[in-house]
Amino acid sequence: MADRILLAHGSGGKLAHDLVQEMFVDVLGNPILAKLDDAAVFTASGRLAFTTDSYVVTPIFFPGGDIGKLAVCGTVNDLAMSGARPLYLSLSFIIEEGFPQKDLEKIVNSVKEATDEAGAMIVTGDTKVVDQGSADRLYINTAGVGAVAPGLNISGSNAQPGDKVLLSGPIGDHGIAVMSKREGFSFSTKLESDCAPLNDMVADMLAASSNIHCLRDPTRGGLATTLNELAKQSEIKIIIEEEQLPVHDEVLAACEMLGFDPLYVANEGKLVAVVAAPDAERVLNTMRKTRYGKEAVILGEVVEGDSGRVVMKTHLGATRIVDMLVGDLLPRIC
Repeated sequence: MADRILLAHGSGGKLAHDLVQEMFVDVLGNPILAKLDDAAVFTASGRLAFTTDSYVVTPIFFPGGDIGKLAVCGTVNDLAMSGARPLYLSLSFIIEEGFPQKDLEKIVNSVKEATDEAGAMIVTGDTKVVDQGSADRLYINTAGVGAVAPGLNISGSNAQPGDKVLLSGPIGDHGIAVMSKREGFSFSTKLESDCAPLNDMVADMLAASSNIHCLRDPTRGGLATTLNELAKQSEIKIIIEEEQLPVHDEVLAACEMLGFDPLYVANEGKLVAVVAAPDAERVLNTMRKTRYGKEAVILGEVVEGDSGRVVMKTHLGATRIVDMLVGDLLPRIC
């Protein structure tokens, strides 16, 4: 194959078939994908979760990951936030003419590593090539199917007064890592995206408690937007404690320099859980034993009144209303 993607790679002819076989099937291969039929056929029973997403991040390579890892983790995490065990994913590429083959190979290998860690499989996909200048190098679309255990009911509308709000770790790493690469910022220590598949942690949490009411990953719009979504869906009020809010020093420094609030900066490897109070400590301890939840905290609680409102108690003892993000804080971070 040529060292760069050509328009002919999207033609459906020999170059296209060679690209699919050598770049995708040979790396991501499994019995379902290897058939190369127009649709993946698999056996599934019981309750299923289904999600889809598209990824247009720039730059496509950033500290701690790339667009391929991001696409898999984002889709896996969307399934996990409904309590589903990820099973099968689709993967479609829109590639700009002239894109280097070696970069595509790196991205596909990242996809392979992320799906292996999540225990999922890529079973179908598509490749399109567009004229140079039409796609900003590379876009990815995914869809995912997962299995939901019988009786499990996790939804953003399930929060109840008295519940505790848990956060799996420091916020803002992904958005600032992508911004630092884009703008050429440097820090005294290495800051990387938190991009990671969270399904194993969720499985451990669900094994520890049957009283997890809501799960959500605070991606675009950050933690503040996610909390507002939960408050509105459940028609309750959420109070969080600023003293409990974990943020890395590099993220704080970058936000101060840029005039950002870490509450609104995107994450790709964190989750918010709303848990019945009697089980909160048990779920917290379970999270802290996992790879991606070592710095988990109980951030706040759900209360009655002011339906749809999120409030933060500050270091100074005052209260601050935390609104949903308005506008575009960090463009193209996922």
